Amino acid sequence: MRPLPETNPEWLAEIAAAYQDARETLPFVDLVDVAPSEEVLFHLAPHIAIKFRGLRRSRAKAAVDAALTSYVATQDRFPQLFENPHISFAFCYLASHFGLGLVTEQDVDEVMTFVECNTAKLSKGINRLLMSSPSSKRLSV
Repeated sequence: MRPLPETNPEWLAEIAAAYQDARETLPFVDLVDVAPSEEVLFHLAPHIAIKFRGLRRSRAKAAVDAALTSYVATQDRFPQLFENPHISFAFCYLASHFGLGLVTEQDVDEVMTFVECNTAKLSKGINRLLMSSPSSKRLSV
């Protein structure tokens, strides 16, 4: 179980780690008839949030509902926001924490603003983790 990040940079680092964790599943998604693509990783954000917080799987419904309903509602209003799979994942990861009652809506807004302003840092963090991962050599999507 990881402690809840307390600062925006800590959230950015955790989101990068969560994204890397989700990305490691890409070689296996075709087993469930999903094309391996980073664009689908946002679906895994609630499950990674539960994993990182050390919560019971029974909490998945609340996390998934919060993430996906927020995603759909936001995509309708700001479709360009989710053109970057890192931002899509970050949004759903944070919305999951909101659905689990771990953060407030204001926390999500504040962290997402930070993430959007630091997209390049998020991407660098993700790439750095991917290159240091022992499974990175298997990941060629």
